[in-house]
Amino acid sequence: MFPTIDTSTVTLEIERLILRCWREDDLADFNAYASVEGVGEAAGWPHHRSIEDSKRVLERFLAEKNDFAIVERATGRVIGSFGFHKSWADDNEAYKNKCIVEIGYVLARDKWGQGLMPEAVRRVLEYLFLTLGADIVTVGHFADNHRSRRVIEKTGFKRVGEKSVYYKLLGINRTVVRYILTKEEYLCQNT
Repeated sequence: MFPTIDTSTVTLEIERLILRCWREDDLADFNAYASVEGVGEAAGWPHHRSIEDSKRVLERFLAEKNDFAIVERATGRVIGSFGFHKSWADDNEAYKNKCIVEIGYVLARDKWGQGLMPEAVRRVLEYLFLTLGADIVTVGHFADNHRSRRVIEKTGFKRVGEKSVYYKLLGINRTVVRYILTKEEYLCQNT
C-alpha cells in the first residue's frame, strides 16, 4: 500500500544538500544534468535531447508531486532528483497490508563519487520510516550500475533478487537487482 507523499509540502535538509519540491525555474539546471548521455540511461530513461524534453518531465514532476529536486547547498543548483513510486513488493503476499515505498534517484554525472547520494538516501529513509510511518522501503538498480549498488549497500538495504524488466522509454530489457529495507531493520541499524 503506497502512502501519500506530497513533495510540495516537505523540505529535507542535510549538510550538503536540500531536497525540496520542483519549481518551474529549475528547468535550466534540470536540463543541464538530464541531457548528459548516460545519466538517465542508468535510471531507465533516455537522456533529454532538448529543453522541451526536460520541460515535459518537469511539468509532470510539478503535477504529480512525488519527486524531490536535489539541490546542492553550496551552489543552489539542482543536481538531481529523488522519486517515490509504487513498489514491486506491493504484489508480494509476504508484504500484504504493509505501507511500502519504492525510491529512485538520479544525480548529475559531475557529482558522482562524492558521497552525496548516500547522504540523501539516509535522510529520505529517516523521513519515510520515522515521519511517514512506512513499513518497508524498496529500491533497485540495473545489474551493471555499480555506483547505485554501492549507494544501496551503504544505506542498509538487503538484496532480495533480480528480475528482467522491459523499459519502454529505452526500448530494451534490463536486469534489475532488487533490495528491501524494513522499518525494524532500519531502527536496528540506526539506534
